[in-house]
Amino acid sequence: MALHKGTPGPRRDERSEFSTNPVYDEANPVSGMTGKPPRHCLPDGPMAPTTAYQFVHDELMLDGNARQNLATFVTTWMEPQAGKLMSDCLAKNMIDKDEYPRTAELERRCVAMLGHLWHAPDPDAVVGCSTTGSSEACMLAGMAFKRRWAKRNPVSYPATARPNLVMGTNVQVCWEKFCDFWEVEARQVPMEGNRFHLDPQAAAELCDENTIGVVAVLGSTFDGSYEPVAEVCRALDDLQERTGLDIPVHVDGASGAMIAPFLDPDLRWDFQLPRVASINTSGHKYGLVYPGVGWALWRTAEVLPEDLVFRVDYLGGDMPTFSLSFSRPGSQVAAQYYTFVRLGRAGYRAVQQEARDVACSLAERIEAFGDFTLLSRGDQLPVFAFTTADGVGAFDVYDVSRRLRERGWLVPAYAFPPNRQDLSVLRVVCRNGFSEDLADLFLADLGSLLPELRSQPAPTGKTVTAFHH
Repeated sequence: MALHKGTPGPRRDERSEFSTNPVYDEANPVSGMTGKPPRHCLPDGPMAPTTAYQFVHDELMLDGNARQNLATFVTTWMEPQAGKLMSDCLAKNMIDKDEYPRTAELERRCVAMLGHLWHAPDPDAVVGCSTTGSSEACMLAGMAFKRRWAKRNPVSYPATARPNLVMGTNVQVCWEKFCDFWEVEARQVPMEGNRFHLDPQAAAELCDENTIGVVAVLGSTFDGSYEPVAEVCRALDDLQERTGLDIPVHVDGASGAMIAPFLDPDLRWDFQLPRVASINTSGHKYGLVYPGVGWALWRTAEVLPEDLVFRVDYLGGDMPTFSLSFSRPGSQVAAQYYTFVRLGRAGYRAVQQEARDVACSLAERIEAFGDFTLLSRGDQLPVFAFTTADGVGAFDVYDVSRRLRERGWLVPAYAFPPNRQDLSVLRVVCRNGFSEDLADLFLADLGSLLPELRSQPAPTGKTVTAFHH
């Protein structure tokens, strides 16, 4: 969350004010309404709700069209029935399990459904919770890793030993935040050549007696590719045979955990692998729910330390809870349950296949322009990254991103992390609602910009920072 600084308050007679059309006033458009509320301090009195709505609505129009945002993984379209259900639940506080037991029950059912989907040993008794998103879920998984490690090292920690967490440089920024907030050393495997994610053997070589776990990403935000979770587990199995070190794996499946079960059923990445201790996903990404909801699941109760769990009254009994956030609406959990029962396995498979088909088709047609080289093709996550082709010197990816923004399309341009900072790319995320028709319109706009870009004497050198995980 961004930290916003307050604006110094102007004197009363110098306030920056809105101008207003008097017909905003539904009661009487000629009632003498001054209609000039200040921007940065509270107005002296109330106004009609329709007037307040119009002021806020008009300013938010300048945010642009979320459906044209090809940078975000977050869901930008749901059915009207889901929106109505979310509105019905806005006043329900998820933290109050005893006061809203049916909302808590829907959360419990969603956890069980994900347990079945991810092959938990006992899906109906799987341990898990909803969160505000994958970032919170990752924090919880990391905390469980650290607490388990600390319990195994009570003499040396915190006196002499410092825990570490192994991951690729392509991880979502929340993992770096976790390591910073909870005083864990981040050991990152850099990218090399055309390998843009975690190398299993390199990850194993970074592990030692103070490693709390290894993070494998099922769907890198940099290029949409799956990390080889099974190979990572196999490398750690070999490490244990040689050294006795038993290093658990967390799968950050923010996006891929809601793609692979439906489109890649033979891929082994989840609780089928005994070394996978926990998994997270974003319900508000390919879980197809508006922001913000995430999910964290642990293989068994044994891998989630009991002293991290709080217990609350629930239906006259006892319910364990584990979270960093507190008050939040029940809307997203209700919407997640709605989507699960609305679509089922066949529905999710159809939606995700459509997104992948659009991504693969669009990637192929962009490649056909001849100006770009694909780094990925949308055949894992419905996401692909591309850069300018060899020999293209008139423009760069930042020029393309900036020009597309003029047409309303948000396509991020960014440099890769170590050791491929030399590589800058564009990335397109295809989500539910980004149809083949919209892809055609996007491609037409990109094609119409290319002649002008090709005629430039050189790249403009104006770097845009449009990439935010």
